[in-house]
Amino acid sequence: MYSEDISAAGMEAARAYRSRLLEGMAHSVALKGYADTTVADIVREAGVSKRTFYECFATKKDCLIALYVAASHGGLKVLKGAIDPGRDWKTQVEHAMGAYLGCLSSNPALLRTLFIDILSLGAEGLQVRRQMNQEMADFVAQVVSAGHAHTPQDDALTAILAMAVIGGINELVLQAIENNRTADLQSLTCPCSALVRAVLAAPR
Repeated sequence: MYSEDISAAGMEAARAYRSRLLEGMAHSVALKGYADTTVADIVREAGVSKRTFYECFATKKDCLIALYVAASHGGLKVLKGAIDPGRDWKTQVEHAMGAYLGCLSSNPALLRTLFIDILSLGAEGLQVRRQMNQEMADFVAQVVSAGHAHTPQDDALTAILAMAVIGGINELVLQAIENNRTADLQSLTCPCSALVRAVLAAPR
C-alpha cells in the first residue's frame, strides 16, 4: 500500500511538472515565437530544471505538440460547454462557434504559434493537426445528427462534410491571423455558423 501511495504521488508530481512546462512553453512562444524559444526559456518560465524537461519531453518539438493538443482540447471543451440541448442544433452551433472563436482570440500570440508553427514540424505536426481537426469534426457531426432524423448513410456523409467545414473555419481563422485581426475573431461567428448550416443542413 505504501509503495502504491509513493507511485501515485510520483505520477501526480509528473503531471504537475508537465503542466508547468506546457505553461512555460506557452508563455515563451507568446513572447518570442516558437523558432526563437529554447529549452532554457521554457524551463525558466516553468521554474523547473532542464533535467525535468527531458524527463517529460524528448525535444522542444514534442513539447509544442503536447501544447497544441492541450490547447485544442481546451477549445473543444469550450465548444462542448456552450452547447444547450434545449435549443435547435443551428442555434447551438452559432452559440458554440462564438464561444470557441472568443477562446481563440484570448491569446493572439499563442494562437499564431498553434495555427502556423505547428505546420513547420513536418509530418508529426500535420498528423496531430489532422487528429485534432477530426475530434472537432466528430463533435460537430454529433451535434448536427442529434438535431434531426438520420440514417447511417446520412451519418457517413455528415462526417465527411463536417471535416470539410472544420477545414473552412480553420482557413478563415488563419486568414485573420495573417491579417493581424485575431482580436476580432468573434466577427467570424456569423460566417462560420452560416458555413455549418449551408453545408450540414443541405438535403441528403
